[in-house]
Amino acid sequence: MKRSLLSATFALAIGLSAPLAAKTTGVTDWTYLDPDRQQVIASLNVVELLKRHHYNKPPLNDERSVKIYEAYLKLLDPSRSIFTARDIAEFDQWRTRFDDLLKSGDLQPGFSIYKRHLERLESRLHYAIDMLNRGVEQIDFSIEEELLLDRENAPWAKDVAALDELWRKRVKDEVLRLKIAGKEPKAIEDLLTKRYKNQLKRLKQTRGEDVFQAYINAFATTYDPHTTYLSPDNAENFDINMSLSLEGIGAVLQNDNEHVKVVRLVPAGPAEKSKQIAPADKIIGVAQGDKDMVDVIGWRLDEVVKLIRGPKGSTVRLEVIPASNAPNDQTSKVVTIVREAVKLEEQAAKKQVLELQHEGRAYKLGVIEIPAFYLDFKAYRAGDPNYKSTTRDVKRLLSELKDEQVDGVVIDLRNNGGGSLQEATELTGLFIDQGPTVLVRNSDGRVDVLADENTGVYYKGPLAVLVNRLSASASEIFAGAMQDYHRALILGGQTFGKGTVQSIQPLNHGELKLTLAKFYRVSGQSTQHQGVIPDIQYPDMMDTKEIGESALPEALPWDSIRPAITPELDPIKPFLAELHARFEARTRNNPDFTFVRQRLALAKELMNETSVSLNESTRRQQQNDIEARQLTIENNRRQAKGEAPLNKLKEEDEDSLVMEDDKNSAEDDAYLAEAGHILLDYLNLNTRVAKH
Repeated sequence: MKRSLLSATFALAIGLSAPLAAKTTGVTDWTYLDPDRQQVIASLNVVELLKRHHYNKPPLNDERSVKIYEAYLKLLDPSRSIFTARDIAEFDQWRTRFDDLLKSGDLQPGFSIYKRHLERLESRLHYAIDMLNRGVEQIDFSIEEELLLDRENAPWAKDVAALDELWRKRVKDEVLRLKIAGKEPKAIEDLLTKRYKNQLKRLKQTRGEDVFQAYINAFATTYDPHTTYLSPDNAENFDINMSLSLEGIGAVLQNDNEHVKVVRLVPAGPAEKSKQIAPADKIIGVAQGDKDMVDVIGWRLDEVVKLIRGPKGSTVRLEVIPASNAPNDQTSKVVTIVREAVKLEEQAAKKQVLELQHEGRAYKLGVIEIPAFYLDFKAYRAGDPNYKSTTRDVKRLLSELKDEQVDGVVIDLRNNGGGSLQEATELTGLFIDQGPTVLVRNSDGRVDVLADENTGVYYKGPLAVLVNRLSASASEIFAGAMQDYHRALILGGQTFGKGTVQSIQPLNHGELKLTLAKFYRVSGQSTQHQGVIPDIQYPDMMDTKEIGESALPEALPWDSIRPAITPELDPIKPFLAELHARFEARTRNNPDFTFVRQRLALAKELMNETSVSLNESTRRQQQNDIEARQLTIENNRRQAKGEAPLNKLKEEDEDSLVMEDDKNSAEDDAYLAEAGHILLDYLNLNTRVAKH
């Protein structure tokens, strides 16, 4: 079912059963929220910076105005559950005027829309609390009715009565989710009431800075998702890329409507080492040490990040809904993490030897896992001859593998989110002779060429590069260069697709993170949006519509420029059809590959559901059916591998669902072992052709 409505609540707004006029007591006077002179100047600076320096330099015109308007409404009311059609009709007077308003520094319409949002939201929160006070046991779950899920493009509610009916169903759904998750009626009442009262309290603490940041961000992100405005507070306290401080838990987070979702884990960070958090998990609660858990559903991302961050050595507990849960399964778990700095040596490249039987013969392949592209800048700049870097470490590991007389090497870049561009270039140089490694096209059209200046190839043997959806940035540059130079087989999943470069521009008030350049492979192809497409593509571990650059609104498109190298005859291409056929034959009945295919197919099927039943018996049956299908998929895998089946899904070892987690040996990692077989297929096919 649609991700936007798989929540335990809705962004700050909720309602309950029977029609009830919203109370007007305690209504806040929001007239104090008005733009100040500093904000007006900052908005004009943002307009000018985008006009002069954004990579695309798109015009600020009526067409852009419509995008800003729609982005602002989506930001404030993503599920169309707060504003009425009458509100929208009133706002439509500005639909094509935001370009002129921003150019003149007139911020009042942006503030007016936000204040109306606050009025409606406050009214609804009072309404929800009053309804909860009646008791959730009054809700009738025997009625056959359904709730429409994805309302992103639904018609705006005609009036307040229509919103009441929508909210009645939504809250009924929220209560039912918690009920099925095992919570008692009183606990559900207390949880939701506390949640809405906290949201109401936070709502009344809204500052003009909050309004300004929301409005200017709705404007900035229409250019691309990485161009964003940060208020002075956020510029100081909040990492630009929405990632936590390395003296934190080591996770990259993003908003997913009313939830905060994990995008990726920092290699060797506390969260990654816990083996209890995975991409697409939702964080619904945060607690400091042994203090009470704070419900964070409906909170802004920066607020959640501030709660999670803390001093090195302190403990944070996170309440998480695993991404592996069935769509309606709100069962959560609490993960305890000690905040710490990520040590450079823990991110260091490491090797192992993969021993395989292939076509009746024993082979040894070297595997070098690179969690990140790192460089000890401090030691490097100080002239320390023993400074630590990815390239230096990989060079040493390659030397050791040569001594072990391996038949080939696999570079494992799965989950590597990038890092030093210099290291991506230098690492490429270990496997090619002199030549360009990556192109950087600036907003003025100038193309800078980064190149390997060193002659000679350090490792000339058979090579494969293993990637997945979380391989990004520098990983994509290296993998793309290996593919363009026909130096390695690229295997695994389509990479993340972030091929843009940002710069921080200080303003008189806050900062603007601005996209001003784009990466291109030496073949002239962008890594943006599309990423690197493997020569042999594995079944996806996750839905690429949920994770990756292409999942972000207004992501810049893929394109190409003039190549930096003259394409040579591709020695790999003649064998790709045969390599793919052998891959399919080997993995068709491989229990791990079958497991991934079946789980993803089930997840996509459920994501496509358009409505959900609000009848308890129907809902429980649907939940049981989903869990039974998940259990069957898991037990099919276990049976095929000679392992004992489970009686229920919750007995399952968390690590068994993630084939890319640490294993006892390289041979236990199905994706890595298959990369070895593909490389050996290529080696043998190539050898036979050479003999003839």
